[in-house]
Amino acid sequence: MEGFLVALVVSFGVIFVAELGDKSQLMALTFATRFKTVPVLIGITIATAVVHLASVAIGYGLGAALPTEWISLVAGVAFLGFGAWTLRGDSLTEEERRKAERSNKSAILAVSVAFFLAELGDKTMLATITLATQYGWFGTWLGSTVGMVAADALAILVGRMLGRKLPEKTIKYGAAILFAICGLWLILEAVSQLT
Repeated sequence: MEGFLVALVVSFGVIFVAELGDKSQLMALTFATRFKTVPVLIGITIATAVVHLASVAIGYGLGAALPTEWISLVAGVAFLGFGAWTLRGDSLTEEERRKAERSNKSAILAVSVAFFLAELGDKTMLATITLATQYGWFGTWLGSTVGMVAADALAILVGRMLGRKLPEKTIKYGAAILFAICGLWLILEAVSQLT
């Protein structure tokens, strides 16, 4: 039990701190201005749990790493596309708007996919792999997942507060810029690792 608690506490602390100011927090903030809080948090939790489970499997079981440079490059290009899509905007009819507000499934799916792509090859994934080589897999997985979700929940709270006070146009441009920043960040990380 002691090994589990050490793995839990260490991985929570390391991942929480690593996540502060990370592109994932920018994404959480962006999504929180567009969707309800609970679906965003569920999406983040699903993606984080899956990525960190893979991370501990790699770190604990195999001791090998994924070719994260190429995954980061593809994810970066995808985020640039998300930014352009956000700028282009979509118009909803009143019926579609009511349906979107009721439907949490599409928000959960969008957030899960975006976070899954962003976290592959991210520093928190690599940190989780490293932690899993030193500590038990379950404590590391649980601690790293909870640590990341907690850090991103801070961004969600900030995003919800900003979403109530900012005009829709400002949110749209801000979201597009944040997606572009995330995309460029991923591309630069990938290029630096490939060279």
